Amino acid sequence: MKVPFKWLKEFVDIALPPNEVADRLTMAGTEAKGVQAIDGKWDNIVVGRIEAVNPHPNADRLRLPTIDLGTGQQVVVCGAPNLNVGDKIAFARVGAELIDGHTGQTAILKPAKIRDVESSGMVCSEKELGLSDNHTEILVLPADAPLGMPLADYLGDAILDLDVTPNRPDCLCVSGIAHEAAALTGQEFHEPDLSYEEAGPPIDQQIAVEIIDADLCPRYCASLITGVKIGQSPQWMQQRLLACGMRPINNIVDITNYVMLELGQPLHAFDYELIRGQKIIVRRADEGETITSLDGAERKLSGNTLVIADTERAVAIAGVMGGANSEVAEGTTSILLEAANFNPASIHYTGHNLSLPSEACMRFERGIRPELTMPALKRATQLIIQLGGGQAARGVADAYPGKREPEPITISTERSKQVLGVEFTRDQITDTLTALGFECQPGASNTEVKVTAPYWRSDIAREVDLIEEVARIIGYDKIPTTMLSESIPPHDPALMLNLERKIRDTLVGYGFQETITYSLNSLEMLCRLKPQTRKLEPMPARLANPMTAEQEYLRPTLRANLLATLVSNRRHEEVGIRLFELGKIYLPKKNELPDEPEMLCGLLSGSRNDISWLGDGGQLNFFDAKAVLEGLFGKLGLSASFNPGGDESFHPTHQAAVAIGGKEVGVVGELHPKVTAAFDLAEAVYLFELNVTELLPLITVHRLFQPIPRFPATVRDIALITDASVSHQQAVDIIRSFSLVKDVTIFDVYSGKQVPTEKKSLAYRITYQSPTHTLTDEEANKVQEQILKKLHQQLGATLRG
Repeated sequence: MKVPFKWLKEFVDIALPPNEVADRLTMAGTEAKGVQAIDGKWDNIVVGRIEAVNPHPNADRLRLPTIDLGTGQQVVVCGAPNLNVGDKIAFARVGAELIDGHTGQTAILKPAKIRDVESSGMVCSEKELGLSDNHTEILVLPADAPLGMPLADYLGDAILDLDVTPNRPDCLCVSGIAHEAAALTGQEFHEPDLSYEEAGPPIDQQIAVEIIDADLCPRYCASLITGVKIGQSPQWMQQRLLACGMRPINNIVDITNYVMLELGQPLHAFDYELIRGQKIIVRRADEGETITSLDGAERKLSGNTLVIADTERAVAIAGVMGGANSEVAEGTTSILLEAANFNPASIHYTGHNLSLPSEACMRFERGIRPELTMPALKRATQLIIQLGGGQAARGVADAYPGKREPEPITISTERSKQVLGVEFTRDQITDTLTALGFECQPGASNTEVKVTAPYWRSDIAREVDLIEEVARIIGYDKIPTTMLSESIPPHDPALMLNLERKIRDTLVGYGFQETITYSLNSLEMLCRLKPQTRKLEPMPARLANPMTAEQEYLRPTLRANLLATLVSNRRHEEVGIRLFELGKIYLPKKNELPDEPEMLCGLLSGSRNDISWLGDGGQLNFFDAKAVLEGLFGKLGLSASFNPGGDESFHPTHQAAVAIGGKEVGVVGELHPKVTAAFDLAEAVYLFELNVTELLPLITVHRLFQPIPRFPATVRDIALITDASVSHQQAVDIIRSFSLVKDVTIFDVYSGKQVPTEKKSLAYRITYQSPTHTLTDEEANKVQEQILKKLHQQLGATLRG
């Protein structure tokens, strides 16, 4: 919101400089992003008055105006057609810096001889002063412009650039900021005069208003002005609109914009003669109803769109944009002026659905009060009579089905102290709120005040809102600093956050990159993970109003989005890619909210190392993915087993279910070739997935300290002949079941000529170690014999000769 400082001073007598006012507004919660000075580099330019206009002796199109500067008179040469005796103008003395009306370049004004007549000065146009592109006519100043005053003092201004929070629509206007400034500076707010002469016939004989959908329009007010002349708005109004970032159009449109910026209430002007049946009807649009808006586009409306209609058709999209069929044009003489209040959600929906954001829409969707319509309507009607002529009908049309009497809110000094930590007296509270425009009455006790919010404030609903008003106006910096009443409580670790941090650090250390994807998926992409059935059981949770088909369902897995990320990155990377994501998935439950476990999903694809003269180290494979999980579990202090898995998304023989303490917590393996083909991937992809929520209780179990062994270890190698169906995990579990086994590592797997048919050879290196003494060969041999015996009994394994 841009607020011209001179406009602000019409409401409040502010003696402070603009920067100081901006600082106080910022400290009170309305941040001033900056203060822009408008001075136009108008040195050596003053206010003058045309005393006489004489013809040029040597040129028909040039004239010689005599300019009174207050300290003397000066005759110059001028070709503008609008030289009128008595007009106040901007006069540039020699040495002034102006914009050349033809080239647009800045130039220093010098004395010149034009058709044998000396001219030492210039009567300036708007373009030469940098105010607009109008170069054909001179700038005519208001009649009250002080003679001889520097133009920088008269037209110069400071613009406060304010960042208004969404809950304060009252600060989206000059008067709203003026109320803030009055309270912060201790000055009185000057209420504007809204009176005007009502010389026309009664309005109820000329227009009727009916609100059919009162839930979307609590109040609709209208006034009627006849005999209006459409033309340009005065210079002072155009300058203020431009300073606030709005383009002047004509006097009627400019007045509606001006009042919106002044009082915060959007307005709309209809050509009264185009309203059929002399009746305004506020209703929902018929499904598929069309209207051509003021921008010339034909809009197809839904049944949830609120429209302003006459007895035959829609004439405006309520709160968003008017219709071309009731537009004010140059020939318009009768104006029906609308000031209405609309449901914020309805206006937000309509503006978003039709892609028609506007200043009016922004104010309505923030929730302005219905009581604001009448002051704004009267102010705009007053200005139309002053600047467009005509006469106003007696009275105004006011349909107000949503009228509610404001209910007072009680604020107490005790509650104020409890919330703020500092005590304010009842008089301090009363004075502060009164300065903001609140109506204050004594409460039930001498510590309470009954407060009614002013009609322009829509953000006051509870006692804490009033307490906030007191604190920010008195000043947050005035609240004294005090020590804590007791020591800071001990840190309560966030176990899940700590676990996630450790997982991230570990995987990044292994060369992975983290991704963060949307929580939404398409059904088509999720079905790609099911190469056999192409069905999802159960169906994932669907959004009630999805924005696109690609983001329609809450994700039941991280796999799809991670694979889509791999596809995007594979176009730009030729080497190996390692990605992971930590995030929630959403598992549907019948008649309940979905479960939201925290999951980890990672993938590997491509070459093991970057391109090098040493080679790429081969392609990443299943054992690389498995090694990542083993390394991660080692960092977390967990021991996992890898068992045969049956996940449809993975290759049937290249996958493993991950279990910890007998509980399945994840899966690892090579994705099914049909899945990689569905995602347009030409190479093998190895993926792992862990349920982090189920990992958490396993990690938080207290672990016992084990000292570093004092005694040396003994190492033995064995080679076993087993059935081809026996897994490495089965053999390792048996070997590890003996207490003296410190470590076991597989170093060879073989099947071939030296091994019987349907058999294989598994070679292990076993490390034996005792915590109490050095093992003898006899002890190690005895344990190894027991291991071989148990392997033979349970797996049918024999020692390879």
